[in-house]
Order: sequence, then C-alpha cells, then structure tokens
Amino acid sequence: MVHVKTIKVRGYHCDFYGHVNNARFLELLEEARWSYLEDSLDLAKWKEQKLGIVVASLTINYRRPAPVDIVLEIRSTVGEMGAKTGVIHQEVFNQGTGKLVADADVTFAVVDTQTGRAVPMTGEVRAVFEAPPSGNGSAGL
Repeated sequence: MVHVKTIKVRGYHCDFYGHVNNARFLELLEEARWSYLEDSLDLAKWKEQKLGIVVASLTINYRRPAPVDIVLEIRSTVGEMGAKTGVIHQEVFNQGTGKLVADADVTFAVVDTQTGRAVPMTGEVRAVFEAPPSGNGSAGL
C-alpha cells in the first residue's frame, strides 16, 4: 500500500537558486515517513516495548527542481524486507504537473532502544510493515 503526504514548498525550504535545497529534501522525506509511521503504528506501544526505528542508509535521486509555492506529493511504500532491515521507497511528485521531482530508498532497522542492536524482522515486527497503513496509528505491538 502507498501512504501519501502532501507538503507545500515554503520559502524557508528553498536555497539561493529558488528551489528546495538538497538537505531540505531529506527533512521533507523524513516528515512523510513520520506521517506514515503515525498512521501505521502505535508508536507509544513501540516505545513501551523498548523498540525504535532507525535509518541505516538513504539513497536519493534529485530529478527536477521544486520551487516555492508548489505542492509536493510524497508517496511512501515499504519494499524489500530482509532479516534485520527493510526499505521504504519514497517518490516525490509535483502535485500540479504529476512529474517526478525526486525518489529515495531508505534502509531502516528496528532496534532495541536499550541495547541499540537491530532486532530480527519477524513476527509482529515484520507484520506491521507488511500491513497497509491503517490511518489511525493502531497497528502492531
């Protein structure tokens, strides 16, 4: 399933050239991932269970500039799931034109917040990432 977050580009997102700065794109992608997680997981329960989600790596491709005042549509989907990591694929579209602005693959791990070590992506941990976003933050753990 695809989770969609829209964000309007503001002046403070832009650089000297008048388009979203590369570092700001990382923040916009993170905002979309947080929205996805809030709609999909009961983050308070995860915290009680001493579980957290960390980014292990991120690859981003910048396709087109994103100037001030356009609305970006960020689509996030869970892709490949491994033994201890998963990948969230994100695509950023100019909502007005439908053109792809950027795309990214974010490799993440679920960690034990006490030890900082990755936990196996099995059982309930894996199930919450394979389920579609519920929209109410009530899934899993």
